[in-house]
Amino acid sequence: MICLGRLLSREEAFMTAWPFHQKKESSKVGAGPVGLVAALTLLQNGIPVRIIDKDPNPRIGQRGTAYWPRTLELLNFLNVPEVNDLGESVLPVQWYKYGSLTPLINPPAPPTMEPNPAVPFHNLRIMGQQRLDVILKGHLAKFSCSVEMGTELCSFEQSDEGITTVLAKNGILERFNAKWMIGADGAKGVVRKQLGLTFLGETRPDDQLLTGDIRFKSDGIDRMHVHQFGNFSERGVALQPSNEVGEDGWQFFIFGPELDKTKIAQSEDLVFETITSLIPAEITFDRVIWMSAFQANIRMVNKFSEGRVFVVGAASSVHSPMGGQGLNSGMQDAFNLGWKLALVEKGLADKSLLETYTAERLPVISELLEITTAILNKAIVGEVSLAQSPKLFMLGINYRFSNIVLDEFVPPVEGRPINAYGEYDERYLEAGDRAPDAPNMLQVGRGESNVKTLFGLYRPWYHTVLVFAPSLADASPILGALEAWDKSVVRSAVVLPSFTSVPDVASLADLVLVDQDGYAYSAYLMEAGKTTVSVIRPDGVVGAIVHGAKGVKKYFSKIFFDASIVSRL
Repeated sequence: MICLGRLLSREEAFMTAWPFHQKKESSKVGAGPVGLVAALTLLQNGIPVRIIDKDPNPRIGQRGTAYWPRTLELLNFLNVPEVNDLGESVLPVQWYKYGSLTPLINPPAPPTMEPNPAVPFHNLRIMGQQRLDVILKGHLAKFSCSVEMGTELCSFEQSDEGITTVLAKNGILERFNAKWMIGADGAKGVVRKQLGLTFLGETRPDDQLLTGDIRFKSDGIDRMHVHQFGNFSERGVALQPSNEVGEDGWQFFIFGPELDKTKIAQSEDLVFETITSLIPAEITFDRVIWMSAFQANIRMVNKFSEGRVFVVGAASSVHSPMGGQGLNSGMQDAFNLGWKLALVEKGLADKSLLETYTAERLPVISELLEITTAILNKAIVGEVSLAQSPKLFMLGINYRFSNIVLDEFVPPVEGRPINAYGEYDERYLEAGDRAPDAPNMLQVGRGESNVKTLFGLYRPWYHTVLVFAPSLADASPILGALEAWDKSVVRSAVVLPSFTSVPDVASLADLVLVDQDGYAYSAYLMEAGKTTVSVIRPDGVVGAIVHGAKGVKKYFSKIFFDASIVSRL
């Protein structure tokens, strides 16, 4: 959970925000990736945070390990390259006939995507949450921010002015005042419960799963595959090699209604016995490092905030781990909220902007629950086709339906169905979609150095206005209009077509780029002879696609206070 002022996260984590003049104290539980991403987003926006974690010690365990391309893009914008650089490639799954080491003839292949200039992160990366926590905390340390372990949120009250929390540490109570609070404290967290948000859905006691980290050696099982023995409809075990656990380390999953996972979780010996009974191979066990049993819960809140308090990740929704979407969606919750909360806290945007956090994320999470539940249902009866869906890459997730995006090229259609979890298709791009990348950009004139890709421009503390124009002269009216907004929150880049001669005149643009290979014009579906503007939000979403300065002003009127006010701040 997190606190604006210092942060917190984890399965139970919470965050509160405060301005610099307030006492820097906070409340409650856990520091996992979702809360840490919220904190890092706010810190990079210049907003101090306080992070507290109920657990006195950092949690161990791989837990969710899959990071999809949309999340890798998020981490790229936050300047956290380690997950992509150090994460392992996904291994092929090898299924076996029940009770034997004979592989099935056609094991399902993990989903793949062909390399694409607009999608620089096109592969799934594998990294344990325990390692990701350490990486994110290292980035927080650059802002002199750390997680307060063993600090519990007991209660909180809020008013129009702020939040008063009561914290407990080592038996000592502390009262802390904050302006905002973000609860990343998991499905059992106190924040959602005290807010009184509904958490409707279903619990499936028969669909239990036991997962954990284990160390063992076996000559009969290679480390080049994820191995699955048995099935979900009866009993089974899956083993994923993990070098993070050790050279003999594995992440295990025990499943099937014939096995009492809660009972097995009570004893390391029972885990050994269960795995041995399912795998006809010689195994030398070392130890179980961590394990946890849980039953399938499929639930979500009716809204993601109440007043000055917000919930993100598992504090707002829980679902089947099938498809590996949960941790990814939680971090995307945090990123969506973070830049909006920062603008409001800076006094640049009205509090109504925060209402779009629920408006944008609720449809996404609702469709997420449908997808992961469908995969679970298919797995139970032995089908796996949905697990290969390109939707799992999360590149088609969009906010086309949002009231703060603006597209002057796609007329609104009354009653148009929301498809928030759409599939990525490079032939289409609308306001509300993820912003594509484009490599091999040539920077000319003044401005920041070494910008070679569009993703190199996007950061969580400012909007990026891409002006696609035949020449700098054509871009000038738009650049002049942008002077009304402070460059700390709005930056501009003129993107010239490949055939343009390199200009040597000064420009009002923060950057001038030549699209040498045409990747940017292609990805953004721009015509080389026309002037068109794409405004990229701090979360890497296309906020607007407009004709010119008038459209840019109309879009920013949905985000900021009056431009004349913004420019004086």
